[in-house]
Amino acid sequence: MTVPTPSDRHVPVMLDRVVALLAPALQHPGAVLVDATLGLGGHSEAFLERCPEAHLIGLDRDPAALRLAGERLAPYAGRTTFVHAVYDELPRVLDELDVPAIDGILFDLGVSSMQLDEADRGFAYAQDAPLDMRMDSTAPTTAADILNTYSAADLARILFQYGEEKFSRKIADRIVRAREAEPFTNSARLSELVRDAIPQAARRTGGHPAKRTFQALRIEVNGELEVLRRALPAAVASLALHGRIVVMSYHSLEDRITKQTLAAGAKSDVPDDLPVIPAGHEPFLKLLTRGAERPTEDEVAANPRAASARVRAATRVREKGLVA
Repeated sequence: MTVPTPSDRHVPVMLDRVVALLAPALQHPGAVLVDATLGLGGHSEAFLERCPEAHLIGLDRDPAALRLAGERLAPYAGRTTFVHAVYDELPRVLDELDVPAIDGILFDLGVSSMQLDEADRGFAYAQDAPLDMRMDSTAPTTAADILNTYSAADLARILFQYGEEKFSRKIADRIVRAREAEPFTNSARLSELVRDAIPQAARRTGGHPAKRTFQALRIEVNGELEVLRRALPAAVASLALHGRIVVMSYHSLEDRITKQTLAAGAKSDVPDDLPVIPAGHEPFLKLLTRGAERPTEDEVAANPRAASARVRAATRVREKGLVA
């Protein structure tokens, strides 16, 4: 049997559009691109090929992803640096690498194709696997730990906030009752419990009934939204003048944080009714996308995982004035 290579396993989402948004900032000698969510390296491969003067710093919290991306990007070994880090650690990484500013940064958020495809990682609700869901396999807390230790109130909170699950309290109560008989270890049992907890009429739309619960658990396990809230301002602060940021999100919670962060930088930090904006208080970002851009129908047909993608981008137009 032929073992699939990283390029076989990974179809980068909205590749041409992402490259078009970032490439103008990467065409000069010494340009630095950060791929904050390296994954299997599909987007980075395209940048290294199409931006021959750029150097890539690839971050990922998943050691397996770093290894596979390193294999894929081996032809560009002289222009790549790989770091095992979560993307909110960007300031530390740049300081340790003695990089004062970057010209482009890409965030491709959510769970990677590799993590979805490897059943034993426990991300997919449609196949039975250990309830793990850690993007970094060295992290201490798994989805099973959360299911077996959180109170009903805390479980309901994360299901409602992170999964936007209308039946969060009912599902949480059933989880707490079920774990008294036997702790949760595998995804099939949780998936069945969620399906049974949701009224039959509500199961007819919206995809798999356990989708929102699994999303919420994954976000909680990996602290995804808290990390993103720290990472985006740090990424903007690290941009050189005319540097660009592109963020690709896959659900409304990520997109809302992205929209708010970029919009804040694209407006002045003085009151709206002030007739003249004082020097040094002009917006420091310019939005490059009108709202959130979506994949084309053809791309979704070719790559169903692209269906929920939303892309926002901005460029730095002023060096000073970032409000902490």
